[in-house]
Amino acid sequence: AMIAGSVHDVLTEFPQWKGVKIVVALSQGTPWLLVVRADLTAKRGDLNAVKGLRLTAAQGPDLALKQMLIGAGIDPAKDLQIIELPGAKARDVSFGVFAARALEAGEIDGFWANAMGAETAVSRGAGKILIDVRRGDDPAEVRRFTFAGMVTTDEFIEREPESIAAAVRAIVKAQKALRADPKLAAEVGRRKFPADAAALIARIVERDAPFYDPVISEEAVAGLNRFAQSVGHLSGTVPYERVVAVGFRSLWHL
Repeated sequence: AMIAGSVHDVLTEFPQWKGVKIVVALSQGTPWLLVVRADLTAKRGDLNAVKGLRLTAAQGPDLALKQMLIGAGIDPAKDLQIIELPGAKARDVSFGVFAARALEAGEIDGFWANAMGAETAVSRGAGKILIDVRRGDDPAEVRRFTFAGMVTTDEFIEREPESIAAAVRAIVKAQKALRADPKLAAEVGRRKFPADAAALIARIVERDAPFYDPVISEEAVAGLNRFAQSVGHLSGTVPYERVVAVGFRSLWHL
């Protein structure tokens, strides 16, 4: 089987990258943003503004948030609160949208989540973006912590290489189409989501279109592995070829 998501999560199920490979990137870079209350006096990129605040983050992404704070000289355990929102783990809950509503209700001062959550908070006037790591607001190399990708097992690669190749081709084709015409996302969104959500999705895709790139670089894997080591999910350096299914690389450039 093939699974799509933030690739750092794979190491919780496949220690040391044993038995699994990333076959294609869905989008480049760490996909989360730090959003704070709209009325907070804080300049974009100033992480010190989070001191004393109540933030929330989903399990998994919270590791990246904490490492980002540590990299900026902020102690996540002492300088602020990172709380869990009741109900955020419920089935079919979009964490980012859920957190945006909590921000609007005054339950938290900020959150670390995906672009959908950030766009929801900003469009409602409840929040503003403090950190967008993919656009250079991050200290150190937070943008290299992870990325969205498609992952499969070594066993499935051996058994179903053509199925994987077909999936990679379809992803590359879709990425190319969205980069050329981001408004295509609005058409799909209108068919699958309520009108307000579809409009948000269209704006997000238009803004993020440059990140829809299938290539997995050596630099991306090195950054991913360094992050995994920093949070205790990897014991040492792992070569690129043990992380990426290099047999499908030629399909990234169709």
